[in-house]
Amino acid sequence: MDTTQLLVTLAGLAAIAWVNWYFFIAGRAAPVTAAPGGSGPQEISIVVDGGYAPNSISVERGRPVRLLFDRRDQGSCTEEVVLPDFGVRRFLPTGQVTPIEFTPTKPGTFDFACGMGMVRGKLTVR
Repeated sequence: MDTTQLLVTLAGLAAIAWVNWYFFIAGRAAPVTAAPGGSGPQEISIVVDGGYAPNSISVERGRPVRLLFDRRDQGSCTEEVVLPDFGVRRFLPTGQVTPIEFTPTKPGTFDFACGMGMVRGKLTVR
């Protein structure tokens, strides 16, 4: 194996490692707990900029939830958010905050994603 082949092989292995880290490890932070709104809904802001930040959220069961999606990027993938377990599918205009409200009635961990299913987040109901 000559130097060029060795460099190409190492670059390929580095690319594989990066893809695995990005998709399977990088977004695994502790869930952010929604701030209770007094007698109002539990509320949390989510920045949409190539992904969701935070991408893991924790809320209480049986109390109304208000997710404030602040879309900052212009990619077509993030122009929609889908919470299938709650029957939500909403368009997110760039440069605007879009509120989504619902009341979770059962505990568990539920996915939310962009319309294409490539950008993902988790909602934990406790």
